[in-house]
Amino acid sequence: MEDNHTFLYFAYGSNLLKERLQLKNPSATVHCVARLKDYKLVFGNHKGLASDRWHGGVATIEHSPGDEVWGVVWRMNVSDLESLDSQENVTLGAYSPVELLVKTKGQDLNCRTYIMNSCVYAPPSPQYLKVIVMGAEQNGLPKDYQEKLRAIKTNMYEGPLPMMAELERARRRAKEKVNHRSNDA
Repeated sequence: MEDNHTFLYFAYGSNLLKERLQLKNPSATVHCVARLKDYKLVFGNHKGLASDRWHGGVATIEHSPGDEVWGVVWRMNVSDLESLDSQENVTLGAYSPVELLVKTKGQDLNCRTYIMNSCVYAPPSPQYLKVIVMGAEQNGLPKDYQEKLRAIKTNMYEGPLPMMAELERARRRAKEKVNHRSNDA
């Protein structure tokens, strides 16, 4: 049941990781795990321009009959829509928002997701892939799909990534909150 204040967003890349998505979209809560049929996960850069944020290709999906992409459906406040579009560089034309039907255990859900425009294939950085794998583990995506993710070849980039430091801080804060709560109990 949708209300006018929230929407469903299907994440398949770095936004699988709660701490990544909530950096700029605090309203995001996990709705369920879902799969997108007849698509495959690929990595690349918009018009071949490498991502400064991730130093390598970033995730997108493309139509591919017989394949499937697993991801997380997040329920988000409409107030976070602009922030999510900005994160996906919609105004720059890097990604386009689309509505796709994803399958869950009990039903099909219509979700917003993003597809890269003018994608030039490029391998992801190890750090970016790690964020995706951590998100897949965190949300219990199927084990065989997690193995497929782990097997993706990276570009072996070893330089600094400020985004990783920001995520580590967010993960530490989340852990401290949990520890603090359990100490109060």
